[in-house]
Amino acid sequence: MGTPVSPPSIESWAENPAGTVAAVFRRIAVERMAGLPICNPALEVDVAGFRPWQDEWLGVLVTPWTISLLLLPGVGGRMRATPLAVGQTRTWHFPCGDYDFLGAWEEGLGPYQSCSLFSPVSTFSRQDEAMAAALAAMERLMAPPRMAGSRVEGEAAPDGHGSGSGEAGDGSQPPPRRPMSRRDFLRGGRRGS
Repeated sequence: MGTPVSPPSIESWAENPAGTVAAVFRRIAVERMAGLPICNPALEVDVAGFRPWQDEWLGVLVTPWTISLLLLPGVGGRMRATPLAVGQTRTWHFPCGDYDFLGAWEEGLGPYQSCSLFSPVSTFSRQDEAMAAALAAMERLMAPPRMAGSRVEGEAAPDGHGSGSGEAGDGSQPPPRRPMSRRDFLRGGRRGS
Protein backbone atom coordinates (compact mmCIF):
# COMPACT_ATOMS: atom_id res chain seq x y z
CA MET A 1 0.00 0.00 0.00
CA GLY A 2 1.09 3.57 -0.68
CA THR A 3 1.60 6.34 1.82
CA PRO A 4 -1.68 7.44 3.42
CA VAL A 5 -3.03 10.75 2.17
CA SER A 6 -3.95 12.92 5.14
CA PRO A 7 -3.08 16.58 4.61
CA PRO A 8 -5.08 19.04 6.70
CA SER A 9 -8.52 20.05 5.46
CA ILE A 10 -7.92 22.47 2.60
CA GLU A 11 -10.06 25.58 2.24
CA SER A 12 -8.32 26.77 -0.91
CA TRP A 13 -5.43 25.72 -3.13
CA ALA A 14 -2.58 28.13 -3.86
CA GLU A 15 -0.87 25.57 -6.12
CA ASN A 16 -2.16 23.02 -8.61
CA PRO A 17 -4.00 20.26 -6.68
CA ALA A 18 -3.80 17.64 -9.46
CA GLY A 19 -1.36 15.38 -7.57
CA THR A 20 -3.48 15.40 -4.42
CA VAL A 21 -6.68 14.77 -6.41
CA ALA A 22 -5.08 11.72 -8.05
CA ALA A 23 -3.74 10.38 -4.73
CA VAL A 24 -7.08 10.79 -2.93
CA PHE A 25 -9.06 9.10 -5.70
CA ARG A 26 -6.52 6.26 -5.99
CA ARG A 27 -7.17 5.62 -2.30
CA ILE A 28 -10.93 5.67 -2.95
CA ALA A 29 -10.47 3.21 -5.83
CA VAL A 30 -8.70 0.75 -3.53
CA GLU A 31 -10.73 1.25 -0.34
CA ARG A 32 -14.29 1.81 -1.61
CA MET A 33 -14.59 0.93 -5.28
CA ALA A 34 -12.43 -2.19 -5.76
CA GLY A 35 -14.41 -5.07 -7.26
CA LEU A 36 -17.64 -3.13 -7.82
CA PRO A 37 -19.35 -4.01 -11.11
CA ILE A 38 -19.59 -0.33 -12.12
CA CYS A 39 -15.79 -0.18 -12.39
CA ASN A 40 -14.03 -0.68 -15.71
CA PRO A 41 -10.89 -2.80 -15.07
CA ALA A 42 -9.20 -1.28 -18.15
CA LEU A 43 -9.09 2.14 -16.47
CA GLU A 44 -7.17 3.60 -13.55
CA VAL A 45 -7.32 6.89 -11.67
CA ASP A 46 -5.63 9.81 -13.39
CA VAL A 47 -6.15 13.55 -13.88
CA ALA A 48 -6.01 15.65 -17.03
CA GLY A 49 -5.73 19.32 -17.86
CA PHE A 50 -5.77 20.86 -14.38
CA ARG A 51 -5.37 24.62 -14.73
CA PRO A 52 -6.36 27.87 -13.06
CA TRP A 53 -9.79 29.12 -14.12
CA GLN A 54 -11.58 32.15 -12.65
CA ASP A 55 -9.34 31.94 -9.57
CA GLU A 56 -10.33 28.28 -9.07
CA TRP A 57 -8.68 25.02 -10.21
CA LEU A 58 -10.41 23.16 -13.03
CA GLY A 59 -9.51 19.76 -14.42
CA VAL A 60 -10.82 16.35 -15.42
CA LEU A 61 -10.72 13.29 -13.19
CA VAL A 62 -10.60 9.87 -14.87
CA THR A 63 -11.50 6.87 -12.70
CA PRO A 64 -12.67 3.30 -13.40
CA TRP A 65 -16.24 4.40 -12.53
CA THR A 66 -16.56 7.94 -13.97
CA ILE A 67 -14.94 10.76 -15.90
CA SER A 68 -15.83 14.10 -14.35
CA LEU A 69 -14.94 17.76 -14.47
CA LEU A 70 -13.66 18.90 -11.07
CA LEU A 71 -13.51 22.38 -9.59
CA LEU A 72 -11.44 23.02 -6.48
CA PRO A 73 -11.28 26.34 -4.64
CA GLY A 74 -8.44 28.66 -5.53
CA VAL A 75 -7.19 31.41 -3.25
CA GLY A 76 -9.28 34.24 -4.74
CA GLY A 77 -12.26 32.41 -6.24
CA ARG A 78 -15.98 32.33 -5.51
CA MET A 79 -15.98 28.74 -4.20
CA ARG A 80 -14.28 29.82 -0.99
CA ALA A 81 -16.38 32.99 -0.63
CA THR A 82 -19.69 31.19 -1.24
CA PRO A 83 -19.20 27.53 -0.28
CA LEU A 84 -21.48 24.87 -1.71
CA ALA A 85 -22.79 22.20 0.65
CA VAL A 86 -22.34 18.53 -0.19
CA GLY A 87 -25.15 17.47 -2.54
CA GLN A 88 -26.11 21.01 -3.60
CA THR A 89 -25.63 22.18 -7.19
CA ARG A 90 -24.22 25.35 -8.70
CA THR A 91 -24.25 26.40 -12.33
CA TRP A 92 -20.95 27.60 -13.77
CA HIS A 93 -20.70 29.47 -17.07
CA PHE A 94 -18.01 28.28 -19.50
CA PRO A 95 -17.30 29.53 -23.03
CA CYS A 96 -19.29 26.61 -24.52
CA GLY A 97 -22.27 26.95 -22.15
CA ASP A 98 -23.56 26.48 -18.62
CA TYR A 99 -22.95 23.32 -16.57
CA ASP A 100 -24.22 22.20 -13.18
CA PHE A 101 -21.68 21.04 -10.61
CA LEU A 102 -22.43 19.03 -7.49
CA GLY A 103 -20.88 19.97 -4.16
CA ALA A 104 -18.70 17.30 -2.52
CA TRP A 105 -16.09 16.86 0.18
CA GLU A 106 -13.41 14.23 0.61
CA GLU A 107 -10.92 13.55 3.40
CA GLY A 108 -7.48 14.72 2.34
CA LEU A 109 -8.92 16.94 -0.40
CA GLY A 110 -11.54 19.12 1.25
CA PRO A 111 -14.41 20.71 -0.67
CA TYR A 112 -14.73 20.34 -4.42
CA GLN A 113 -17.42 20.38 -7.09
CA SER A 114 -17.91 17.82 -9.85
CA CYS A 115 -19.80 17.48 -13.13
CA SER A 116 -20.04 13.97 -14.54
CA LEU A 117 -19.09 13.65 -18.21
CA PHE A 118 -19.13 9.86 -18.63
CA SER A 119 -20.68 7.44 -16.16
CA PRO A 120 -20.35 4.55 -16.36
CA VAL A 121 -17.15 4.38 -18.40
CA SER A 122 -17.65 0.92 -19.87
CA THR A 123 -17.29 2.19 -23.47
CA PHE A 124 -13.56 2.85 -22.94
CA SER A 125 -11.29 -0.11 -23.62
CA ARG A 126 -7.96 1.60 -22.82
CA GLN A 127 -6.63 4.25 -20.45
CA ASP A 128 -5.26 6.37 -23.30
CA GLU A 129 -8.77 6.55 -24.85
CA ALA A 130 -10.21 7.79 -21.55
CA MET A 131 -7.43 10.36 -21.14
CA ALA A 132 -7.89 11.57 -24.73
CA ALA A 133 -11.62 11.98 -24.10
CA ALA A 134 -10.88 13.88 -20.88
CA LEU A 135 -8.52 16.30 -22.64
CA ALA A 136 -10.91 16.74 -25.57
CA ALA A 137 -13.73 17.50 -23.12
CA MET A 138 -11.60 20.20 -21.49
CA GLU A 139 -10.86 21.74 -24.90
CA ARG A 140 -14.56 21.71 -25.83
CA LEU A 141 -15.48 23.25 -22.50
CA MET A 142 -13.28 26.26 -23.20
CA ALA A 143 -14.36 26.69 -26.85
CA PRO A 144 -17.28 28.96 -27.75
CA PRO A 145 -20.31 27.14 -29.14
CA ARG A 146 -20.46 26.70 -32.91
CA MET A 147 -23.15 28.77 -34.61
CA ALA A 148 -25.57 26.92 -36.87
CA GLY A 149 -24.43 27.21 -40.47
CA SER A 150 -21.06 28.76 -39.69
CA ARG A 151 -17.96 27.66 -41.57
CA VAL A 152 -15.66 27.62 -38.57
CA GLU A 153 -16.49 28.58 -35.04
CA GLY A 154 -16.80 32.37 -34.95
CA GLU A 155 -15.80 32.84 -38.63
CA ALA A 156 -17.95 35.06 -40.84
CA ALA A 157 -18.83 34.30 -44.46
CA PRO A 158 -16.77 36.06 -47.14
CA ASP A 159 -19.38 38.85 -47.36
CA GLY A 160 -18.81 39.64 -43.67
CA HIS A 161 -22.13 38.21 -42.58
CA GLY A 162 -23.03 34.91 -40.97
CA SER A 163 -23.27 32.05 -43.43
CA GLY A 164 -26.71 30.57 -43.77
CA SER A 165 -27.88 31.68 -40.35
CA GLY A 166 -30.90 33.58 -41.63
CA GLU A 167 -29.72 36.97 -40.37
CA ALA A 168 -30.80 40.08 -42.22
CA GLY A 169 -27.29 41.14 -43.25
CA ASP A 170 -27.97 44.70 -42.17
CA GLY A 171 -24.75 45.08 -40.21
CA SER A 172 -26.52 44.51 -36.92
CA GLN A 173 -25.08 42.22 -34.29
CA PRO A 174 -24.96 38.53 -35.13
CA PRO A 175 -27.66 36.33 -33.66
CA PRO A 176 -26.99 35.07 -30.14
CA ARG A 177 -25.08 31.81 -29.93
CA ARG A 178 -27.12 28.80 -28.93
CA PRO A 179 -25.65 27.14 -25.83
CA MET A 180 -24.22 23.71 -26.51
CA SER A 181 -26.33 20.93 -25.06
CA ARG A 182 -24.64 18.48 -22.71
CA ARG A 183 -25.21 15.72 -25.28
CA ASP A 184 -23.47 17.76 -28.02
CA PHE A 185 -20.65 18.57 -25.62
CA LEU A 186 -20.12 14.91 -24.80
CA ARG A 187 -20.29 13.89 -28.45
CA GLY A 188 -17.70 16.54 -29.26
CA GLY A 189 -15.52 15.31 -26.46
CA ARG A 190 -15.47 11.81 -28.00
CA ARG A 191 -14.61 12.86 -31.57
CA GLY A 192 -11.18 11.77 -32.63
CA SER A 193 -10.73 9.55 -29.57
